Amino acid sequence: MMQNIDIPVPHAPTSPSSSEDDLEMTVSTYPSSIGSQKSNKSDTETDIQLPRPFFPPSLVQRDPKYGVQSCIPPELPPHLHLPKLPSQKACSEIDSTDVGTPDEWIPRDRELVRLTGKHPFNAEAKLGDLYTQGFITPSNLFFVRNHGAVPKISQQDANNWKLKIHGLCANPVVLTLADLYTKFRVVTLPVTLVCAGNRRKEQNIVQKSLGFSWGAGGVSTALFTGIYLADVLEYARPTRSAKHVIFEGCDDLPNGPYGTSQLLNWARDRQKGMMLAWGMNGLALEPDHGYPLRLVVPSQIGGRSVKWLTRIELSATESQHHLHFHDNKVLPMPLGPEQARKEQEWWYDSRYMIRELSVNSAIACPDHNEVLDTTTASATYTVQGYAYAGGGRRVTRVELSTDSGATWNLTSINYPEDAFRSAGYTSDPIYGEVDMSDTEMCYCWCFWSYEMPVKRLQGSRAIIVRAMDESMAVQPRDMYWNATGMMNNWWFRVCIHQLEGGELKFEHPTMAGTQKGGWMQRLKDEGLDPATPDNWTNASTPNKENDIRADIRSSKEVLMTRPGISRRITTSDMASVLAREQAWFVVQGEVGVSCSSEDMLWDKAPLQQVYNGSGFFKDHPGGAHSIQLVAGEDATEDFLAIHSFDAQKQLAEFHIGTFQADRTTSEGHIATAIEDVDHATPFLHAKRWKTVKLAHVRDISKDTKIFRFALSDAGQGLGLPIGNHIYVRLKRKGSDTEEKQNSFIQRAYTPLLEQRDMGFMDLLVKIYYPTADFPDGGRMTQGFAELDVGDCVEIKGPIGHFTWKGQGLVSLHDEERRITEVGLVCAGTGIAPIIQLLRAVLHESSASPDKRSPRMWLLDVNRDLDDILFREEIDEMAKMNGEQFRVHYSLTGKVIPEGWQYSTGRITDEMLRMHLPVPGGGKLVCICGPYAMEQTSLSRVGWDDSTQVVLF
Repeated sequence: MMQNIDIPVPHAPTSPSSSEDDLEMTVSTYPSSIGSQKSNKSDTETDIQLPRPFFPPSLVQRDPKYGVQSCIPPELPPHLHLPKLPSQKACSEIDSTDVGTPDEWIPRDRELVRLTGKHPFNAEAKLGDLYTQGFITPSNLFFVRNHGAVPKISQQDANNWKLKIHGLCANPVVLTLADLYTKFRVVTLPVTLVCAGNRRKEQNIVQKSLGFSWGAGGVSTALFTGIYLADVLEYARPTRSAKHVIFEGCDDLPNGPYGTSQLLNWARDRQKGMMLAWGMNGLALEPDHGYPLRLVVPSQIGGRSVKWLTRIELSATESQHHLHFHDNKVLPMPLGPEQARKEQEWWYDSRYMIRELSVNSAIACPDHNEVLDTTTASATYTVQGYAYAGGGRRVTRVELSTDSGATWNLTSINYPEDAFRSAGYTSDPIYGEVDMSDTEMCYCWCFWSYEMPVKRLQGSRAIIVRAMDESMAVQPRDMYWNATGMMNNWWFRVCIHQLEGGELKFEHPTMAGTQKGGWMQRLKDEGLDPATPDNWTNASTPNKENDIRADIRSSKEVLMTRPGISRRITTSDMASVLAREQAWFVVQGEVGVSCSSEDMLWDKAPLQQVYNGSGFFKDHPGGAHSIQLVAGEDATEDFLAIHSFDAQKQLAEFHIGTFQADRTTSEGHIATAIEDVDHATPFLHAKRWKTVKLAHVRDISKDTKIFRFALSDAGQGLGLPIGNHIYVRLKRKGSDTEEKQNSFIQRAYTPLLEQRDMGFMDLLVKIYYPTADFPDGGRMTQGFAELDVGDCVEIKGPIGHFTWKGQGLVSLHDEERRITEVGLVCAGTGIAPIIQLLRAVLHESSASPDKRSPRMWLLDVNRDLDDILFREEIDEMAKMNGEQFRVHYSLTGKVIPEGWQYSTGRITDEMLRMHLPVPGGGKLVCICGPYAMEQTSLSRVGWDDSTQVVLF
């Protein structure tokens, strides 16, 4: 049992300050494993435990060894009467949209609305789903704002995480997660985070801003567990000259990692609630939410809560990070997007910086497209929604109007946050202190409701809501349009349509992202001004003399083509370019090109223009990968949803022609056209799902099988480079519901491939059958077990960051390197990519003995002797290749065969030293196995995890 303990804030050391060069010497000597720590707060040693494992629940779900129970947050005592924690399970499936992106390892909820296409991931829950969850938002529906790829942090990385605190302070220090947990008072606070772009879609309908289209779901609330930032700053002892606190994450962005800063006097104020958090709703942070450590800043815009936190600097000046200046600004209304991009001085004017949230509210009930039958409804309808304010201020009133603001009605407001002010729970080993009794500042949203007479709805065109906070700031009637589209908080209006038969249909202003619908777009399409909607049917058009937005909105269409470009680009052209990996993509234009040939109109459908994106690789804010992801595809929807008019104009520079599809090709579907001409080898296509048919199944152990799939042509090669993998997707045949049967399951696999194989591919699959501990078993592997000969699955690839090119040459992260020795570590079916590489290297060596191939070392770990797959072939390889290939085994089970000459137990540092190459230049280690094996830190024995370790 875990003991209840208090963790006081320690007094800062009184020793002389350390220099920057000495920082690494101040790292705490606490054990690296965060699972069980020793407290330094008393003479008696006490075990301190965080949830086991301290790993994101979604990734735990993907590894059966953890067990589903690990994803259930510990309950708080029921007598506290606190809002219940979400009971929804963590996500465990990889969304097919993430395939081929740097985030393809992260499970995400498919119910989230994606706002920025494939990558980077930015998403929100549908407003109705969000509101239904209540006060605390489950992590899988919590909104996500990412600027690039999510750092891939293993559990071992987290255990060794270091937070560097330096700059203008008397006690610069480097702290681990264990230090944070043991040296400081652990607290849990409810905090609402809000993206500064919340409700931006409404501004983008009026005029496209520089930002993508958030709906009203860019807001979420969680219980964050960690320590007060103020306590850490007290420990570091800032000097008198320090005025700002700078925070930096470890994400890899084109213009450097994300970073921003706070005023020091704000950061030192514990009342403001700023935290360094490792927990979210009783469990570890998810990758999208900053695992393993993030800053949480209540009552300010979400952009101030830096994720994947690695550095805190005390400084006399504010952050100089790129996005500290080029994001989170509300620029003056007369400034359009194009001017804002050209005139950089606007971004460096501190007057336009956003810190605190503005008061805001939205209507969740009635939902968009909800229909109310007034003939059967009760006398009143409960209108409901959320509201929030900034700066710790309380929302003091929320009002509704059904007559365009002529009269207003007060709603009832519920503040679930207040339950934490009287909790007084201070001794939980997981949550620490759960007690907000010492502050009256509000960190969270509130919920409001009003019993609206149905008769009043029948006589109204819209329901309008506005909120006011305790500073008497109130939501404005009119929109303050600005180039970034941020802090939109004009009245939230839900249109009421009076239908025949006494029904009422409700229409929200917009739908998030690229979703269609909403009265704002409808008004705009009807030639009315969505920024002045209160007359609804006779909305005024912009007055160019009096409305400063008129000039900005005046151009409905943007010419995205270049004069004189008349080249017709065929499906064959696009297919050949894909083979050369050039970034040609299509955007469907709403305007014609300069060529006036009548037959180019293709029955007057919108023209599909082709662009070569390779010329913009270096300048694209999201990096070259963001463009490469849509190579060979129709990118219209994603491009127009994300990019401003300025960016759309700039696209014309890269215009190279007009796409000419077959007349039989579906309108706008270039992918279909390319697929139609893709008959040449190799079989695989990185952007297209291809169908293969099961030809044979062979058992090779009690629970492991080899599935042989036939390609469409017996003489066709798969086209998979050694070291790469594929994605396989299938539909369950034996699922108990129609919904499960119709949904795809998708996983990554490495075929058992030799380059001379033609017409088939073999997949090694261990079947995880249902057990008492895991009643659902493995969904994907059971899907394989249900297949009969003749059944089909779909595959896509090749995918991978490591490729064996032959004769000691490899490509790792698109960089070629010469390798002399390769260490291989695997377990169970993780042998698949390993043996693929072994076969290729050793076959090459025997075929060309005069050309020196790398030496190979294999460490293969399994539970029982029978679990060692391909042992006979591996031992023969070792026998035939002498000093070039060495193999060592280890068994972790209880039954060890008599005369066993190899190791027993899990991998140790000593095993890594004895049975892998000595670390050095021209060497690599490749690992494939369960998460625990992939998290084995080779850095302790001299390997560089970032440049010398490959995870298959």
